[in-house]
Amino acid sequence: MREHGGDLDRAISLYGGTRQSWLDLSTGINPHAYHLPDIAQDYWANLPDHALFEAAERAAQKAYHTDARCMPIAGAQQAIQLYPAIIPKGGNDARLLSPTYNEHEAQLNRHGWQVSLCDRLDDLRGADCAVVVNPNNPDGQVFTPQQLAALGDEVGTLIIDESFCDPHPEASLLPRLDKQMGNRIILRSFGKFYGLAGMRLGFVCGTGAMIEEMADGAGKWNVSGPALAVGSAALQDVTWRDEMIGRLTQEADQLDKIVCAHGLKLVGGTTLFRLYEADDARAIQNQLAKNYIWSRIFSYNPKWIRLGLPDATGWARLEDALAS
Repeated sequence: MREHGGDLDRAISLYGGTRQSWLDLSTGINPHAYHLPDIAQDYWANLPDHALFEAAERAAQKAYHTDARCMPIAGAQQAIQLYPAIIPKGGNDARLLSPTYNEHEAQLNRHGWQVSLCDRLDDLRGADCAVVVNPNNPDGQVFTPQQLAALGDEVGTLIIDESFCDPHPEASLLPRLDKQMGNRIILRSFGKFYGLAGMRLGFVCGTGAMIEEMADGAGKWNVSGPALAVGSAALQDVTWRDEMIGRLTQEADQLDKIVCAHGLKLVGGTTLFRLYEADDARAIQNQLAKNYIWSRIFSYNPKWIRLGLPDATGWARLEDALAS
């Protein structure tokens, strides 16, 4: 079952209201979006040229502290849809560290891989394709770059989804990636940390030939000119990034205090979302939804509920809804 956060249309169909009346905490998107710079009319009027793609790639390499290729894509989701058809099969054995973001399993299945869900990192060793989301969604489990570098030596292709790694740069393998690690593909999201998910921008990174094959599969103009221009500017804004990492850390702690004070137990998460345990997560989701607050629950664990960070106006609403 391909379940996702951000399905606010479904919440509205079940509980009423308009998009403006809802507080959507079902995603891990930063509620403090990067302020959009002025975008020249030329970026809207013309197809993006090669220089725009190169500028975005250079900005990503600098921001992620890597010499690897950082190919712009239409969000990390595009890379998830591309890699199962491009990476060499050898055998047909794909293993995912689970539970995790379910689009990896769905897309691998769609391309004929035999997918196994594994509980431990060591269980991925020997796979033709191994997939690790780091930090993991939804529990926030983090593996060190050293652990992942070692795993890459023992699998055919290692996919590392670092979509939530911006606030946790110490967890990224990208600064350690070298030409001998050509079987590693690393996915980065732009929109989650920068609060601009609607731009549909991300990067697929690596040092091997598979990145060029993914570029061919993605197409010539897979990212818009305005998205490339905004991405380049934001990735170079080191001051904003450093201040935002600190702010998100503080607000994640604040969210934990509020939610746990009402009887839920912290399971984990990142600074962009938190995962809690309750006796009946669906009942809590229902109660929050009656107050027009949307959350994320999981069919495979009826006790888990995930909450993103509220914006400035949402803290009091959330606390009142939990108190009810």
